[in-house]
Amino acid sequence: MAYVTNEARQDLLDGMADAIEEIGVALAALGGAYELLDEQTADRLEEHLFRPVQVAYGRARRAHQGFAERYGLPTRTFAPGTAGVLPSEGVRGYLDRAVEAVGSADDTLADLQDSMLPVEVGDAELRAGLADVRAHVGELRGQARELVRTLGR
Repeated sequence: MAYVTNEARQDLLDGMADAIEEIGVALAALGGAYELLDEQTADRLEEHLFRPVQVAYGRARRAHQGFAERYGLPTRTFAPGTAGVLPSEGVRGYLDRAVEAVGSADDTLADLQDSMLPVEVGDAELRAGLADVRAHVGELRGQARELVRTLGR
């Protein structure tokens, strides 16, 4: 039984790591968009998009590390992501990539929650961490659409 539980815990960590990496890509993409915007729009991007994603990234990393440490599993170091967007694609290209990456992270976290693994391994802190991260990234799609809608005005 302990072997199965350890496998389940490692599966959770791996899934979380995938989501963290995607959130890192979103941060890189938002940073690229920021550099192309005027000061007022960049401030809006920072407040409504970058900060919530940055908070989600930090909390996801903290939840990942805490879970690993509680169960004696190996922790990971996460390198900054790369957006994979050409500057010629402009702000919209960067925002599209950020939304795509956050959507992928949110889907991964939702799959983890739906799998019931966090319940089966009995870790309330991890369940709370997953929900917290999803709450921070959940609004990004709408916020990004709103920012794109007002570009150039």
